[in-house]
Amino acid sequence: MDLKDIQELIKFVAKSGATEVDLEIDNIKISIKSPAKKRRGKVDEPETIIQQAHAAPVPIIPTTDKPTTVAEKTSDEEDNSNYITIKASMIGTFYRSTSPETPPFVNVGDSIREGDTLCIIEAMKLFNEIDSEVSGKIVKVLVDNASPIEFDQPLFLVDPS
Repeated sequence: MDLKDIQELIKFVAKSGATEVDLEIDNIKISIKSPAKKRRGKVDEPETIIQQAHAAPVPIIPTTDKPTTVAEKTSDEEDNSNYITIKASMIGTFYRSTSPETPPFVNVGDSIREGDTLCIIEAMKLFNEIDSEVSGKIVKVLVDNASPIEFDQPLFLVDPS
């Protein structure tokens, strides 16, 4: 079973609505658990999405004192409309570099080409390099280093021009 098969399995489980799947093929054991869904107003206790050796802290996003108006929101959305969003291809932990001592693969303002490594996603103790499928310039990194991420979560904004 290769990485593509695991990704397809994760997509399938997410779409099927199953809350837990255990699979064993040859010497590989995979266990996927998703949060329980609401049932008639009651919420079951959520479970871990994928079992990992360590849990990374969830980033706390500070709120601003000033409320955002509708006009400000639409101007932000318009600014992002000409950018390409690079999204996570799997669930895991996002890392900007191979180790804390090494520089990030990409920074804001860096030019990238198709095939350049952008980050690493750790999933089930496997470190997967995520390569760019587009060329352009990194405008924004949307995820903090060592943060847990979900499938299809936006990671980078790229200006293709």
